[in-house]
Amino acid sequence: MANKLLCAGIALLALVLGACANDGVAGDETAAHKDEKARAEAAIPVEVARPERGEMLAMYSGTATLEAEADAEVIAKVGGEVRRILVEEGDRVRAGQLLAQLDDRQLRLEAAQTRAALAKAERDFNRQVELNKKGLVSAGAFESLKYDLDNHRAADDLAQLNLSYSAIRAPFAGVVAIRHVKLGQELAVGAPLFRVTDPTPLRANVFVPERELARLKPGQAATVAADALSGRTFPAHVKLVAPTVDSTTATFKVTLQVDDPQGALKPGMFARVGIVFERRAETLTIPRVALLEGDGSSNIFVVNAGKAEQRTIKTGLSSSGRIEVVDGLQGAEQVVIVGQNGLKDGNPVRVVTLEQTAKR
Repeated sequence: MANKLLCAGIALLALVLGACANDGVAGDETAAHKDEKARAEAAIPVEVARPERGEMLAMYSGTATLEAEADAEVIAKVGGEVRRILVEEGDRVRAGQLLAQLDDRQLRLEAAQTRAALAKAERDFNRQVELNKKGLVSAGAFESLKYDLDNHRAADDLAQLNLSYSAIRAPFAGVVAIRHVKLGQELAVGAPLFRVTDPTPLRANVFVPERELARLKPGQAATVAADALSGRTFPAHVKLVAPTVDSTTATFKVTLQVDDPQGALKPGMFARVGIVFERRAETLTIPRVALLEGDGSSNIFVVNAGKAEQRTIKTGLSSSGRIEVVDGLQGAEQVVIVGQNGLKDGNPVRVVTLEQTAKR
């Protein structure tokens, strides 16, 4: 009986000791898990992007108002009543096409008068030619007749020219942009009748700071984006570069010619222009937001083995939110683009996305 009690006591003691040992192991595992979780929570969340290779453009950006290459106000060169109007705003016209007709009755009579006076002067001169050959007319009188004839010819040419001005014609092929005149209106000399414009091609005059003068040349590619067309972009090229700099503004004029065969752009539209003065293919680029600039150097952070590693890089061209990396990256790194401002070299980091950050 005593032996049985002794055995039962030993077994109970073994169970108690085993349970204590298991509790110790489980406690160690729980503590380790808590430490790992704490370290994970202490890591700074960042968003990363990998460098990309592609074409990089160096551009000058500016603004301009689109203008037609040919744009003119058609004015009355003689006065008179408007008898006919043959075109309306928006009509396409040919060079020399009749746009309107003024009352020309008085001009026709004046032209007939000068023509009759010219005919008389020619007849008198021809008679005097024969007498001059025979020496019956003095040289002075003959020269006076010759000058009179020239004067009558000029007067007749002027009368015919004024008569032609009563027919209002298009100065070039284009579109009637504005009609100023009304039927029956009495016009004075110089009164505007129509505005005719040729919208193809359009041009944009950009005034560029003088420091860019050496970079810009005729023929360089450019782009034109119109705010009125939701930023739609059109190709263009540099047509002219002014040879002088305006001393008042320290700028020079660059004229762009815009390619718009469909006619979507209109004269007078506000446009944003970009002139490409350098182009590099297959360059390594990163988002510009990753860049930390200071003390004359350009730095970024990359994620290496769960920690932030600061890199000093050499940059090149910058365009459309990206910047060229000339030296300092191989191309496979994870570059920190969100959360880098508070980082220090060696900080533990945890890569997340913006969606994950929002959910937290």
